[in-house]
Amino acid sequence: MGAERACRRPVGAGAVGDDEHRGNPGAGELETQRQAPPGVAAEDDDRACVPWPVAARIDEEENGHDRPGNEREYKYSQHESQHGGIFASRRLARAGTLTQKMPTCLFTCAGQRVDVIEAFGKAGATTLAADVSPYAPTLYRADRFAVVPRYTDPGYVGALAELVREHDVDLIVPLTDLDHRVLAAAKPELVPALVLLPDSEVIERTADKYASHLFFCEKGIASPDTWLPEEPPAEIDYPVLVKAREGFGSNHIYRASNDEELDFFLRYTKVPSMVQRACRGKEFSIDIFCDLDSRCLNAIPRTMIHSKGGESIKGMTVRDWELIELGRRVGETLGLRGPATVQCFREPDGRLEITDVNPRFGGAFALPTAAGSRYPELALALAAGEQPEARLGEFEEGVVMTRFFSQVVLQKGEDDALVPLESRLAAENES
Repeated sequence: MGAERACRRPVGAGAVGDDEHRGNPGAGELETQRQAPPGVAAEDDDRACVPWPVAARIDEEENGHDRPGNEREYKYSQHESQHGGIFASRRLARAGTLTQKMPTCLFTCAGQRVDVIEAFGKAGATTLAADVSPYAPTLYRADRFAVVPRYTDPGYVGALAELVREHDVDLIVPLTDLDHRVLAAAKPELVPALVLLPDSEVIERTADKYASHLFFCEKGIASPDTWLPEEPPAEIDYPVLVKAREGFGSNHIYRASNDEELDFFLRYTKVPSMVQRACRGKEFSIDIFCDLDSRCLNAIPRTMIHSKGGESIKGMTVRDWELIELGRRVGETLGLRGPATVQCFREPDGRLEITDVNPRFGGAFALPTAAGSRYPELALALAAGEQPEARLGEFEEGVVMTRFFSQVVLQKGEDDALVPLESRLAAENES
């Protein structure tokens, strides 16, 4: 197997991204909260911002790869015992400690998503990262890891199924869009693990951005005017975007300001594309999480203070009830299961228009997590057969994220296996 990384997010050269939709407002232009509708927890309501309890690991061994099993001791805080929560069925009836086989979570196309791996570990899961490349940093931040075939390889599903059996996997979480179709179709082969994805029909609908647009229009959910190149309208309201029907980040997206530029980019692009009116308003992303019945459990809107390549670099959570309701409606209408990121714009006339929906944890996962989403805990609860209650709007607003690059430094160890440098130095110091 080659060391080239297959599960990366493609980055195109020379393309203008969805950033062309955006005004990238500064901190002074951040959206303020909107009034909560009747019957929904407001900012000063006692129901708001009560987090789901988190089980904290104690006495964890330093080397996760050498653990003899999945059993860990758990201790719960007084706050958690008062509020109950998604792990209530696993607790002792009295306060104290509990020894329990903890859920194992397999992350596919793990790539660079260290933030997700670590959040699930803090939520109490044994983490198992899988990627085609031994250079994927997540492999060295998970409790266990495996290098697997490329997602297009006929043996990909079989390799995952073997990991499910060998590690007693409870939950499979794909971390990019790349293997969604494969995993959605292979759910029966991966039993008893729960694959945290909607049905194949929903995957197809969200993967094809033109199909998504048609679906939203059919359901009365606003979306920017969009058409296929062979079906242009009589009059075009420029600027417009030539966008790949299936794409990642800002790959294969070009901004056209007139007929000449539009004709050029339609000839230039090398992938099946559509044309979409460029939005002029302020962009928001809504991180949602739905249960296995597609019931939205929470929706957390955030601003896009700054973005690169279609991914949020700086943003802030806002308790905007119009956006929360939009996220709920989109998730339940589409039939989503698990996490998704809904991208939309509030146009100058106040109209909210959907531009994209990605059924996975978004690149800005750290922000809703810091705001109290408890999405990893919800995912583990679903894998355990539990039915968490919906708590729409329960998160902390005004939480600001500003992202930076980090790294894992590796060195060849025994048998030329790559190991984190700090682990090798620690082992040498102990010997």
